[in-house]
Amino acid sequence: MQKTLKRYFPIFVIPTLIAFSFAFLVPFGMGIYLSFCKFKTITNARFAGVENYIKIFEDRDFVNALWFTVKFSVLSILTINLFSFSLALALTRKVKGTNLFRTLFFMPNLIGGIILGYIWQQMINAVLLKYETTLVANATYGFWGLVILMNWQLIGYMMVIYVAGLQNVPPEMIEAAEIDGASAWQTLIKVKIPMVMPSITICLFLTLSNSFKLFDQNLALTAGAPSKKTAMLALDIYNTFYGRTGYEGVGQAKAVLFFIVVAVIALGQLVLTKRREIEQ
Repeated sequence: MQKTLKRYFPIFVIPTLIAFSFAFLVPFGMGIYLSFCKFKTITNARFAGVENYIKIFEDRDFVNALWFTVKFSVLSILTINLFSFSLALALTRKVKGTNLFRTLFFMPNLIGGIILGYIWQQMINAVLLKYETTLVANATYGFWGLVILMNWQLIGYMMVIYVAGLQNVPPEMIEAAEIDGASAWQTLIKVKIPMVMPSITICLFLTLSNSFKLFDQNLALTAGAPSKKTAMLALDIYNTFYGRTGYEGVGQAKAVLFFIVVAVIALGQLVLTKRREIEQ
């Protein structure tokens, strides 16, 4: 069997590897090269050294977008995981209708980001208009609007992952803790949470990456208004590349830097939470 697999291995791997190279590796390499160039199209790219990267940190909009994205991501990661884990705890108890509730909570994740952004824009503005203001009148409203939208979309998705993790906790471990006199809180901290660390790792990674890469919801909900104060990194990169003539190279440099930042943070999170899994 092993000899057969080795013999036909290239037949199955090579087509996929070629497709992956043309669809990802080649464009990625070209993107890194173009981040060091001035260009309007890839055919007239002229090497400019690190000039584009210097311009990035001279751009107030980018610095504001970076800070705004960090604040948004930290708050979203905390609230989404806290609420989704709490819901998972409630829905793994033997109560009637839990399957229905799981389905209802998961459904918002099925709605596209652009549609979701416009829906919440209308709902939030309907409330704010009573106070003679709108979502884009103040950056604070836009910030909390994005947080609420992100929570509403992802809580159900993360809840499903936590439910799967909690259902895999051996019942005998919980029974042993109860026999030893552990309270519900002690059982949660000492037994359940350590046992669902793989689910926590996945959920933290997904919420972190989704929060940093948020684009379509940001575009639909506020489009960066007022005065680009609610523009996140992905939207700022888009506006730089497509909205400023002669700044295509700077936009590409921002995209490369954005990739590095998200990759470093996401990999760091994976390493830290994986260590917790190993310790347990």
